[in-house]
Amino acid sequence: MIHVIAFYLFAVMTVASGAITILSRNPVHSVLWLILAFFNAAGLMVLVGAEFIAMLLVIVYVGAVAVLFLFVVMMLDIDFAELRAGFVRYFPLGALVALVLLAEIVLGIGAYRAGSLELGTPDGTAAVAEGVSNTTAIGALLYSRYLFLFEAAGIILLVAMIGAIVLTHRQRGEALVQNISKQNARRPDEATVNVKPEVGKGVTL
Repeated sequence: MIHVIAFYLFAVMTVASGAITILSRNPVHSVLWLILAFFNAAGLMVLVGAEFIAMLLVIVYVGAVAVLFLFVVMMLDIDFAELRAGFVRYFPLGALVALVLLAEIVLGIGAYRAGSLELGTPDGTAAVAEGVSNTTAIGALLYSRYLFLFEAAGIILLVAMIGAIVLTHRQRGEALVQNISKQNARRPDEATVNVKPEVGKGVTL
């Protein structure tokens, strides 16, 4: 009974959070609702026994992607009047894309009901050994059969991170350059001044 209640709670919260994410006019609020949707989706993954995917949702999406969206949105100087004008301008194109996606979904459902699509059935060859968790099984698979692909994905992400740092790097002016040797050669009497102000007169700068 508790599993059914938890499922409906997580499902309703996920759908509601996703809808409010789209309908919210404030971009910051949209990102916060998106984070809530990720958390509830992670709860659904835990209910079906996919704890590794739930962990990925929390760590990768909430801890990295959604927080990045939040920082980017908060740093942007958003003109809401221009945002609404852009929505009206691109509404026909958005409606066309939505209709195409709807047609694809209807076509896919129709093909599935007609029996044209055959979904794969498990044959038992990839079954997880008894007593092994999903996380352990996925880790063993990644670091054995898909080791080179996993390392290649890591190298691509590293190159992308370095490229983003290089593109956003800004050279500072000469006035902000720190001269470490000059600071180390400075004597204590040049760095600080011992001032003994009189009572009620303060310090003259």
